[in-house]
Amino acid sequence: MTDAATLFGLVAAALVGLGVYALIVDPQPLRKILAFNVIGAGVFVLFGAVAHRGAAAGWGGDPVPQALLITGLVVAFAATALAVAVLLRLHAETGSATLAPEPPPAAGDE
Repeated sequence: MTDAATLFGLVAAALVGLGVYALIVDPQPLRKILAFNVIGAGVFVLFGAVAHRGAAAGWGGDPVPQALLITGLVVAFAATALAVAVLLRLHAETGSATLAPEPPPAAGDE
């Protein structure tokens, strides 16, 4: 069962790494929200692997990581819904989905 734990750990690390890369590289807010969710998915996989370790040893599963996992999923869903709602409101008010400032006027435009 050690191979499964290693696989879960590698998948979790890959998800977190991919999410951090996308969070840094991509400037669009909706994609940043999705990248943050990918990071969260990696953390949830890691917590699930930790919770499963006790069950693999013949004990019951560890209830603390399981409770954290369930709570984290609910909080992540609520935070994502709030972030998307704020992004939609920003788009409705400004016509743009970014917070980039207006470019400064050129020297000859004044």
